[in-house]
Amino acid sequence: MPDSLFTRGLLGLAGLAGLSVGAGIVFAPVAFHATSGIHIGSDVNLANEMRAAGGPILAGSLFILAGAVRHRLIRPALALATLLYLSYGAARLVSMAVDGSPGQALVLVAMLECVIGAACGLALLAHRGSPARKDV
Repeated sequence: MPDSLFTRGLLGLAGLAGLSVGAGIVFAPVAFHATSGIHIGSDVNLANEMRAAGGPILAGSLFILAGAVRHRLIRPALALATLLYLSYGAARLVSMAVDGSPGQALVLVAMLECVIGAACGLALLAHRGSPARKDV
């Protein structure tokens, strides 16, 4: 499965999902978080912290999308997607264990992050032994 349509589609999905989340957090954090029942209000410090967290998601997602179109970036993009999605999913699971269960929307987000991260991790393992190829 070195250069499969599935892998490129997975990277496209992971990249677009992250891009929408990152852009929402950076450019409209109050409205974005309100969709999950989180109210930032007029706390400038909290809004600043939220926007700052969105930047790496946005940048990483652009790289993941690049991996969907450039063969030489597939492996690093899969590695980044695996790290990004599984770290968010794992952190949410820790929070659920320590803080209790959040709203249904955030539980669904945690499940999606874990599924996307695991799928990217499995695709990365499948690409580990594949020979390198020049972009066409």
